[in-house]
Amino acid sequence: MTRQEIVQKLTAMGLSLPEVAKAVGSYVPAVRSGSLIFVSGQLPSREGKILFSGKLGADVSLADGQQAARLCALNALAAAAGAAGGIEQIVRIVRLAVFVSSTPEFTDQPKVANGASDLMQALFGEAGRHVRLAVGAPSLPLNAAVEVELWAESL
Repeated sequence: MTRQEIVQKLTAMGLSLPEVAKAVGSYVPAVRSGSLIFVSGQLPSREGKILFSGKLGADVSLADGQQAARLCALNALAAAAGAAGGIEQIVRIVRLAVFVSSTPEFTDQPKVANGASDLMQALFGEAGRHVRLAVGAPSLPLNAAVEVELWAESL
């Protein structure tokens, strides 16, 4: 898929690929090993500000959790594109790990994760289908509601 095709799909969804989020610790946003790109956990942030904070099942709705996961995935794609040499170099989404800050009673982590998964499939079609992990967490960095880790294959 060309960069232009991906940008057109993002634009049609009212989205754009953001700047790569700066690491908030002793790590790098993404690493390439052979044809695989491993992206560190990305938070639902824009321009350095967390947009979705708190816990699902308490102060964050399911719909907001899905939007948070989508934003995390968009940030993860930006990091993957940076490591791959451009978004057009990404040929497959391999794996997503979605961590959801939630109360012990909240059990819809997979529904939250669909916010990230649906974005990948909308952008990459069949190559956006991936394996996935969706788990609850008692807390996440910077009180983020969701965190997403991404593995992708590149040219």
